[in-house]
Amino acid sequence: MSKVLWAGRLEEKPEDEAFAFQASISVDRRLALDDIRGSRAHALMLGRQGIIPAETAAALDAELERMAAELESGALEIDETAEDIHSFIEGVLTERLGDAGRTIHAGRSRNDQVALDFRLCLKRRVPEILAELAETLRVLLDRAEEHAASVMPGYTHLQRAQPVTLGHHLVAWCAGLERDYGRFEDALSRLDECPLGAGALAGSTLPLDREAVARDLGFGGPTLNSMDSVAGRDFALELASACAILMTHLSRFCEDIAIWASEEFKFVDLAEKWSTGSSIMPQKKNPDFAELIRGKAARTAGSLTTLITLLKGLPYAYNKDLQEDKEALFDSLDTVRSCLRMFRGMTGSAVFNTPRMEAACTGGFLEATDAAEYLVRRGLPFRKAHEAAALVVRDCAAAGQRTIAERSLPELKARSNLFEADIYTALTPRACVEARNLPGGPAPQEVLRQIAALRGKRGL
Repeated sequence: MSKVLWAGRLEEKPEDEAFAFQASISVDRRLALDDIRGSRAHALMLGRQGIIPAETAAALDAELERMAAELESGALEIDETAEDIHSFIEGVLTERLGDAGRTIHAGRSRNDQVALDFRLCLKRRVPEILAELAETLRVLLDRAEEHAASVMPGYTHLQRAQPVTLGHHLVAWCAGLERDYGRFEDALSRLDECPLGAGALAGSTLPLDREAVARDLGFGGPTLNSMDSVAGRDFALELASACAILMTHLSRFCEDIAIWASEEFKFVDLAEKWSTGSSIMPQKKNPDFAELIRGKAARTAGSLTTLITLLKGLPYAYNKDLQEDKEALFDSLDTVRSCLRMFRGMTGSAVFNTPRMEAACTGGFLEATDAAEYLVRRGLPFRKAHEAAALVVRDCAAAGQRTIAERSLPELKARSNLFEADIYTALTPRACVEARNLPGGPAPQEVLRQIAALRGKRGL
């Protein structure tokens, strides 16, 4: 068992298995550079405040800088038998500097130290997610622009509903991802507070300069309340929620793709490098990447549930339970980043079968709503217009006809005298789409406006 920071209090120590059970080095090792960064700022502040000699602070800073370089180069390997990364860093520092190394923890607890390291790590990781989101949006918006006028069926209840365009459908995906972008931005702004100096829960009697440390570490300022600084994990909960919501979006998009790639739809042909075969059926080309992204959404939902359940029964201040916060969130962030990259590659290389999509708009009476609104524009109350259009659809079904345009004008007038010859040009799939040019609609020019709005909002 490695030397532990709390060794002085307990005469009897946990046995190896028990010690390993309560250790966290396997998870928090990724905080090594964040821990060193926080320790350097803390050491320099201790020197400036006269809490430790200036030369001791300088020696600590220099050695910590050296350790960071050695960790990055691989010259210094993390000891997997250490209790946590904080113990490991301090242990190496003490081994190298002796009593000078033992001064580093003045005015600091592992409680505020881990809260700091966690936030520093997230301040690095969230911008990475934002960059992946922005690039994914860029790819999807490019595809949407390419297909702004590609007519396809829109669906409700997985039944053909009304004609839209592929561009309109892809912008719908982008609208969800853009809100996800905002959620991560919001979460980043709320975790931008420095908890160092909160100590175990009640601060310190030493003359710490919390504002200076926060400034040196790039935070907007110190946390407001020392107890909340070590007890609060809503910043992690908020990010876990953002991850779960984003992955729910990706899961739904991938459900669309899996359906579109089926033999029954044939709306999309995924590149071979974004597909897999079958171990037994030679003909298969499976949308496994879409299915895996859809499946991995469950991980982020599970991590969110883990964090909510972890926090909901804890008394306020620090509890050892909080050691479990990082693994769940780290897994969510890793999952989101990899899934965005896979989704982007898969959709960017997909070939959409636009002739088949447009052909699917004929049959199923996707133009029925437009027929009703045609009558409304001629003065018929909507409920009566709806009934007339529904009766026309019933007439068509009874006659074995697949579109309203197959009815003669006298047959249409039998249901409403307001039908005229121009109804036939108004009810083609493309005409139905182009007529829907209200803000948010699927008309090609309106889709291009939506694309421009999203590009402008996120600088894409």
